[in-house]
Amino acid sequence: MKQLTAKDVETLLVEGQPLNLIDVREVDEVETGKIPGVIHIPLGLLEFRMHELDKSQDYIMVCRSGARSGRACQFLESHGFKVTNMTGGMLAWEGETK
Repeated sequence: MKQLTAKDVETLLVEGQPLNLIDVREVDEVETGKIPGVIHIPLGLLEFRMHELDKSQDYIMVCRSGARSGRACQFLESHGFKVTNMTGGMLAWEGETK
């Protein structure tokens, strides 16, 4: 599984790189702050909403600590998606939140 640190992702965003970020945390967690522009799909709904994603795109998965996003990566990879896990999750995120 490919991985990037929270700092790597922040650097790419600051450089203006177009990123497809998916936050798999629960609704109450996302309400405390999320990365601007992130798509919110709770992990429990990912199986039912993966039809919204494009297999030709790369996605970076985000959660609180990196564990759930790792599970999301494994699931999506098994269905042919190109995904990267943001290690450390939002606990390690020092960038802007909304």
